[in-house]
Amino acid sequence: MLKIAIIIGTTRPNRKSETVARWAYEIANLRKDAEYELVDLRDYDLPFFDEPYPPSLRKGIPEYARAWSEKIASFDGFLFVTGEYNHGIPGVLKNAIDYLFYEWNDKAAGFVSYGSAGGARAVEQLRLVMGEVHVADIRPQVMFNTRLDFENMIVFKPNEKHTQLLNTLLDKLVAWSTALQGLRENQDVLAKQ
Repeated sequence: MLKIAIIIGTTRPNRKSETVARWAYEIANLRKDAEYELVDLRDYDLPFFDEPYPPSLRKGIPEYARAWSEKIASFDGFLFVTGEYNHGIPGVLKNAIDYLFYEWNDKAAGFVSYGSAGGARAVEQLRLVMGEVHVADIRPQVMFNTRLDFENMIVFKPNEKHTQLLNTLLDKLVAWSTALQGLRENQDVLAKQ
């Protein structure tokens, strides 16, 4: 069965991403098309990336990033849940992505975002980053406006429309993750040669 990570893309105190990710996880777990798992960046102590070589050169993974590498490698696809910080990706999420390369390859990603503009600009940046690490991003996304979808900009209040949008996103994410399985298997063979 496919394994899909729901990545909580922020770590700040009082973050909204955890609440939004748990909402997505509860809906995803009602489905029978994949195994879904919450992956919280808080659980991985990744300092600012300053390794001498990029991960694409296969010069080794620092010991402190090994658990992160193994976790990401175990999935077939990703659902990123992210806020938008200053029109962009939260630094901690970009940093976590930068630690790896081959672990991301030939998989699919979808996005759930929030912010004053629904997190749209953060997702546009994530789409560019995903392309560089050979992840196929799917078009459907779910966006939450912090003024409209959070009571007093704090309490998360999704509506039925968001549930429908998430299920559409998950349909595509599972389809693309399935379609890319052959590429992942081929890369596994090449890596062992």
